[in-house]
Amino acid sequence: MSATLKQAVVSMWTEYDRSTSTKLKLVDCFLGYIMATGIIQFIYQLIVGSFPFNSFLAGFISTVATFILTVSLRIQINPENKKQFEVTPERAFADYVFAQVILHLVVMNFIG
Repeated sequence: MSATLKQAVVSMWTEYDRSTSTKLKLVDCFLGYIMATGIIQFIYQLIVGSFPFNSFLAGFISTVATFILTVSLRIQINPENKKQFEVTPERAFADYVFAQVILHLVVMNFIG
């Protein structure tokens, strides 16, 4: 790794650590977990196969949709976006939970 790239990464991490709240860092960790789960599902499907294709598709769609909904939650609870989203963090989380329930009802129906 070149010195300028290393310096840029260290600078970015330091700024992220300094300016991001613990709540947003927790959401970011969850986003990383969801992304890793989706990648593992896709690699598993490539190696082993997708015999019950509906099951793979339901799991992968669930992972992608959960990632998208969580990114939306992160955007809404970020204090820097208060002007764009006039919603309390509690309301944003309630909307997130409601959307997750609907999503997983659809996914369970899709599995069969």
